[in-house]
Amino acid sequence: MKLSQFNFELPNELIASHPPKDREAGRMMVIDRKKKTIEHKMFRDILDYFSDGDTFVINNTKVFPARLHGEKEKTGAKIEVFLLRELNKESRLWDVMVDPARKIRIGNKLYFGEDETLVAEVIDNTTSRGRTLRFLFDGPYEEFKATLKRLGETPLPKIHNRPVEPEDDERFQTIYAKHEGAIAAPMAGLHFSRELMKRLEIIGINFAEITLHTGLGNFRPIEVEDLTKHKVDSEELIVTKEAADIINQSIINRHKLVAIGTTSMKALESAVSITGRIKPYKGWTNKFIFPPYEFKTADAMITNFHLPYSPMFMMVSAYLDYDFVFEVYREAVKEKYKFFTYGDAMLII
Repeated sequence: MKLSQFNFELPNELIASHPPKDREAGRMMVIDRKKKTIEHKMFRDILDYFSDGDTFVINNTKVFPARLHGEKEKTGAKIEVFLLRELNKESRLWDVMVDPARKIRIGNKLYFGEDETLVAEVIDNTTSRGRTLRFLFDGPYEEFKATLKRLGETPLPKIHNRPVEPEDDERFQTIYAKHEGAIAAPMAGLHFSRELMKRLEIIGINFAEITLHTGLGNFRPIEVEDLTKHKVDSEELIVTKEAADIINQSIINRHKLVAIGTTSMKALESAVSITGRIKPYKGWTNKFIFPPYEFKTADAMITNFHLPYSPMFMMVSAYLDYDFVFEVYREAVKEKYKFFTYGDAMLII
């Protein structure tokens, strides 16, 4: 399929720039894939669709404050550095994106913090926009990471077009976030409050925790028309034996397996064996799911409403049905559902 086949009209005012007052207070569209029906509910109504023994697969990745604001040596030009991944702990090497990239050369030094607390040297140009930085920090590693956190900012996507606010530190994070490494929160997980999780546990829902560190590839524009030629950024994925056992028990007992978000779905489809069981996994995945694709794992998926041309929208198109997804999204626009990070949810059953 072609990139141009994944466009739709989305009014800017439907992109939610702030989180709802309560996590579970958002709306939820419920779509039945087989019957091709659409219902309008609230997210807390999720309790009505699942029962004892069903398993929710949740992504426990944790967002770190990945955006740094600094200055270039000598000229004092303002630059923004987006931390993508740590390459070497001992050498303080990081893979980063720099904006504006054209002003940065190998050998340049970058300064961060009002008193130039942190200094980095550009040592490599990994792509046209990417760079490798070595942070020049002599203290212990824990002190270095604490400095990065103190100077860093929650990496709220720029499409929200507003300054980061204190509430973003908490709300751009799921309540079950544990393992730091993501540059964006798994959106579908943002709807779960502690109270709702407890109510789900009471009715017998199992939670299988996987870790997929969401990378910039989810938000970087796809620049090729032929989707088979798109190179996906690799993301670190960990599926423990404990998580695999919980998931496989649910499959064996014919209970529903529910992917909470496109990252959980990507994790499941990356770790599934030819027998249909999930195997423990520790490594990287560059899985890119777009129609036509035959899913082997989840019976249902909870996801947000995504942006045109995005890999997440493409995955939902494959799961829901390419033609039907546009009918669903037209309904979402007509009913003024909120889209993207802080937007409303969709349950596909």
